[in-house]
Amino acid sequence: MNRVKVALIGCGRIGGRHADHIVNYAELVAVCDIDKNKASIFASKYGCPGFNAISEMLKSGIDIDVVAICTPNGLHGKHAIESLNSGYNVLCEKPMGISVSECGEMIKASEKNNKRLFAIKQNRFNPPVAAVKAAIDEGKLGKILSFQLSCFWNRNEDYYKNSWKGTMALDGGTLYTQFSHFIDLVYWMIGDVKKVKGFSCNSNHEGIIEFEDSGVVALEFYNGTIGTINYTVNSYGKNMEGSLTIFGTKGTVKIGGQYLNELEYQNIDQFEIKDLPTGNTANNYGNYQGSMSNHDKIYQNLVDVFHNNASISTSAFEGLKTVEIIDKIYSAIR
Repeated sequence: MNRVKVALIGCGRIGGRHADHIVNYAELVAVCDIDKNKASIFASKYGCPGFNAISEMLKSGIDIDVVAICTPNGLHGKHAIESLNSGYNVLCEKPMGISVSECGEMIKASEKNNKRLFAIKQNRFNPPVAAVKAAIDEGKLGKILSFQLSCFWNRNEDYYKNSWKGTMALDGGTLYTQFSHFIDLVYWMIGDVKKVKGFSCNSNHEGIIEFEDSGVVALEFYNGTIGTINYTVNSYGKNMEGSLTIFGTKGTVKIGGQYLNELEYQNIDQFEIKDLPTGNTANNYGNYQGSMSNHDKIYQNLVDVFHNNASISTSAFEGLKTVEIIDKIYSAIR
């Protein structure tokens, strides 16, 4: 069976995470970055051609099945559409984009060119997350009444220094870069958002970032569920918590830990979640950590889609819905 051939755009930290998994599950056939040194290092390490312009890579004649996009948030739409219009399937890092219209254009390009557009939401594979989602789908928690999502991380000045992170144009906001995975889980487990109210502030990153470092949000869903999101990147010294507590008519659960990686509490009528497998560790970037490192599951799914006609683990539509919800939040709190 031929291995799925993947070209990588963006040779930064998350690009390196992708490359390591691509070589395990597929074949890395080309890399691209506007920084010639980064592209050269990746090309040498992974034994494939390196490019400094996307257009050159896409027109090179290299046999490519999927283009993996690991560039700054604000460039995802541009790079995805260019790749789709060149006739390639696309796997796009989170967030899918930083505007609803941009995501819509990406989906249009996917449909027009009859190519797949994969979104990445790897936290869905965290063992306690997957188990609670299954319990909800099976009705074990009854009707979902309310929830509380807490995102308490640390991002210091060094994290944003000499980077696109923290800029409105390329980053878009704390919910896009740090917590879009959490917003995706709210949509996946609870449903779509009808109304949003809340507040935000930049209390500890003045002159460092161009948007909020903290927010307090109240949401009402179309299905009647209500909930709150409390988020900050001001947790002193290190990440503190990423947790989701769900209250249903037949049970209450809390997924906690720093990265939604522990089942901290459950009290469910005549049901218990048991024997959870150990999850992967968090993405470690030296001075800080990100979400759970489940990109192996992403590439397993990608290969399964191509070879076995499996379902995409996170569709472009779901990627769009996450951006829509973040857009609703920002429209209400900024």
